[in-house]
Amino acid sequence: MKFLIFACVATVAVAAPQYSYGVPAESSEEIAAPQTSYGAPRAASSEEVEFVPILKDDRVHEEDGTYNFDFEAANGIRFSQAGSPDGDEDAVIKAGEYSYTAPDGTEVHVKYVADENGFQPQSDVLPVAPAFPHPIPQFVLDQIAFAAEEDAAAARAAEEDSDEVAAPSTLYGRPN
Repeated sequence: MKFLIFACVATVAVAAPQYSYGVPAESSEEIAAPQTSYGAPRAASSEEVEFVPILKDDRVHEEDGTYNFDFEAANGIRFSQAGSPDGDEDAVIKAGEYSYTAPDGTEVHVKYVADENGFQPQSDVLPVAPAFPHPIPQFVLDQIAFAAEEDAAAARAAEEDSDEVAAPSTLYGRPN
């Protein structure tokens, strides 16, 4: 019995996650401690982190669930949003806009609405589907119209047939 308990404890110990502290590539003398928290990655010592002051941060949250949020940073990032629980089952309907400068220098400005129809952004930088490459020929339009007429005629015929009462089937024999 003691052997069985020892085997179970050994199995659990072997199956437990193994924490590797790893050895840094720069120095084989120091062993790094395990990561104890999750956060934004720190910049390497050779890189400097840019401090961006916040110019505006206004937040208003009312008792009825409506809110307004306005944010602006010194690097040109702007974000504003307003919302209220006016949707189905008190879903919050939001509207707002944000803008920033892309890494290639393009000014990005997006206005949006988020409601029961989902997130609906509007911007000049969003991709647009290309126009249909050529006009639809008349014979194709004629075929589409002809098929629609055939479908309507078949529906009318099915409706007229359903008005007649069908006689019981005589193919079944008497019960035994």
